[in-house]
Amino acid sequence: MNLLPWMRPEHLAPGDTKSLHGDWSGLELHTIRSTDDPFFETAFGALWKEFGDAGEMEQAGVIAERMKWHPSKMIDGAALLYSMLLITRDGEFVAVRDHTAILLANEPGAIVHLSHNLVAPTWRRSGIAGWLRALPVSTALEALAAAGRPIDAPITLVGEMEHFNPNDTATGIRLTAYEKAGYKMVDPKLVDYWQPDFRDPQIIDQENGPQPIPLCLMLRRIGREQEEFVSGAEVRQAVNALYKMYGRGFRQQDMQAVLETLKNYPAPHARIPLVPPTNVLKNPENPS
Repeated sequence: MNLLPWMRPEHLAPGDTKSLHGDWSGLELHTIRSTDDPFFETAFGALWKEFGDAGEMEQAGVIAERMKWHPSKMIDGAALLYSMLLITRDGEFVAVRDHTAILLANEPGAIVHLSHNLVAPTWRRSGIAGWLRALPVSTALEALAAAGRPIDAPITLVGEMEHFNPNDTATGIRLTAYEKAGYKMVDPKLVDYWQPDFRDPQIIDQENGPQPIPLCLMLRRIGREQEEFVSGAEVRQAVNALYKMYGRGFRQQDMQAVLETLKNYPAPHARIPLVPPTNVLKNPENPS
């Protein structure tokens, strides 16, 4: 194995062990924490081209503010560490991802929101995506250490996934990738999750207010990937963390619609099934 210092085998998802055997010579990892970073334009530009026009990425100003957060500063009950990570070889784009580690004031551990993940076409199926999926664990550990919290505290990676659409083959591909990487879906029949409206506030005001997007929650609980249930309290903790993060960048009136949905979440003691993401492909009417 010719692993690089930032490649931590213990952080790989259960289905990503093939990433141990790739040719990683010459790869460079750039951790971008400011819009002044010389690699910011390359990284953000690639993400925006892929996700921005589709309304699946926050505005540049929101990202710029997110980069100023520090995990040692608890504000409104949450501390956050945002990371944009670019991988290059010989100056050429290989891959980029961004995510946020979130620490809640009265909750243990770290929740990591997985924002975007993009691999250059020539690098797809190389195994680099496995390392992109592992990097958020390192960010969680960095945030815990900076906040003076135990680094053996629970870590949960949270992805947002569109509901299955039989006419969209890309959705099926992403669901399969999530499952192979050890993620499970929170039963969408029991948890009705909504992502805030990412559009510019002026457009939101012009078009009769915010339009949240219904999505499914995908979880990888580090070290607990085989568990088949999650408590209502843990789901609420994860969603609260995401809404704390979004709330730093969006207007309160635009967040209110999604915050209201928390009233309908299962009780803290409820046992919510964690289902294989591809179950919905096999039985769209009854994913669990």
